[in-house]
Amino acid sequence: MNILYHLTVLPPKMPEGEALSQEITALRNYFGGELIYLNPNIASPIYLPRLLFGFHKLKYLRQLESNLDLHHIYNPDAFPFPLLRYLRRPVIYSISSGVKDRRPNLAFFSSLAAIAVADERSLTRLRAWGLDNVYLVRPGINTSRFTCSSLPLQSEIRVMVGSAPWTTAQFRTKGIDALLEAAQLNPRLRLFFLWRGVLTNEMMNRVQAMKLEQQVEVIDKQVDVNQTLANIHATVALATTPGIIKSYPHSLLDSLAAGKPVLVSRAIPMSDYVEEVGCGVAIETVTATDILTGIDALIQDYEKLQGVAQDVGQRDFSEQGMIASFQQVYETVLQKLRRKP
Repeated sequence: MNILYHLTVLPPKMPEGEALSQEITALRNYFGGELIYLNPNIASPIYLPRLLFGFHKLKYLRQLESNLDLHHIYNPDAFPFPLLRYLRRPVIYSISSGVKDRRPNLAFFSSLAAIAVADERSLTRLRAWGLDNVYLVRPGINTSRFTCSSLPLQSEIRVMVGSAPWTTAQFRTKGIDALLEAAQLNPRLRLFFLWRGVLTNEMMNRVQAMKLEQQVEVIDKQVDVNQTLANIHATVALATTPGIIKSYPHSLLDSLAAGKPVLVSRAIPMSDYVEEVGCGVAIETVTATDILTGIDALIQDYEKLQGVAQDVGQRDFSEQGMIASFQQVYETVLQKLRRKP
């Protein structure tokens, strides 16, 4: 099985800390295959819109297709990239950040070999709109990298924050500004932001302007996440709307694998799972008030939430399970192709 993987984002500065890169690396380690970045704006002198992504590599893609079984593209939202209509091998499209309540281009997505989503909310929406080529593939991580280590709650609650912003606007939409405001209002709240080399000065300016140097630490380097998690109580991921953060953020999966409960906003589809199994707290809106309410709920039921996190973290999100699910999707697509006259 020869698979070509595609990413529509720019190459990350620290791929080891970026969730989609981690997932594709796990798949490539198992299935083999090359990775192509379709976004031309890394080198273009002018900004090129998403409608043009990948066309600068079409000739090269055609050459690769002579020895190719499948294309597998990852994109945060359900965007109909015109390039995909020009590919000659079946296309599997992973929508990594969930499906909004606005109907996508159904004619385009029904023409694809398969659509993979990570959450039941997106699966239900797409099938309700009439798409029958949708598959649920829950994400997975290498859980063996993590060990459960309890940290008693004492005078402060220490919270790790993943999913750093790529743009200035995402300081608001990913809840960074709201978290900093919450820290100002609650001196017991300590925040540890895992950064990725983008907008670091913007972040440090905010921390200094709000006089939060004693409560906020920005970790802008590759770290041993397991070691970092040993010194925190919980992990938070926030978004004001689906589509800007993964349906199941890796920072939260890492946290559960280390036995640490999570705080997540309702817009992120993983919140459904968190509430169902009881491994953390879901909040309605991305505001300092709701964040502090969620933090209080974490503190109040911390031992119970931590116990559930320890039970499910190593069980529900294994890398092997994710690979097996994608293998089933790949084989289903290829079997359908063989049956065509």
